Amino acid sequence: MIQFNNLSQEIPYLLFKEKYDKALNAGQKSIEAISISSYSKEIKEVDSRYVNLKFISNNEFIFFSNYDSPKAAAFNSHSQIAALAYWASINVQIRIKAKIKKTSNEYNQKYFFDRLEKKNALAISSNQSKPIDSYSLVKKNYKQSLENDDLKKCPEYWGGYSFIPYYFEFWEGHHSRLNKRDIYELDGKDWIHSILQP
Repeated sequence: MIQFNNLSQEIPYLLFKEKYDKALNAGQKSIEAISISSYSKEIKEVDSRYVNLKFISNNEFIFFSNYDSPKAAAFNSHSQIAALAYWASINVQIRIKAKIKKTSNEYNQKYFFDRLEKKNALAISSNQSKPIDSYSLVKKNYKQSLENDDLKKCPEYWGGYSFIPYYFEFWEGHHSRLNKRDIYELDGKDWIHSILQP
């Protein structure tokens, strides 16, 4: 689930929460999973992956990751990202464009301290996305971390990412394919609403 903190009262954020609540009430599984697409200037590739969106605080969407991972390198090289949530229970997808940045070290430390130690052991023990000889070695490294590391101290190579949207598309699917597409684009301080054809 996503935790909402002091949610912005601007229309697209309220619409996001409205769709979220509807999907949650409809039994949507993995409701916090969103796809994040990024571009790496260094290798000139676009890549996508699912992350677990943990918080929406005012107008910031926040998830956590390894700062040495390929996606972190992409974020460092090109800060514009696209995010996509699809909730099949209500046949709604929400497309977002945003700029991304790291959360503060203080924020990361506080969040890490409050997490389950088993999750922290994995964050500490894994060189995310780096090759390893076997899955048994993954489990061995995890067990060693669980038994030997300080599981309340956030490592420097792990932490949060925050993105603030400047574009939302709320897509509602219909059996007739007369899909409804509402766009909100930020123009200065104002959100401009428009409708796209299916």
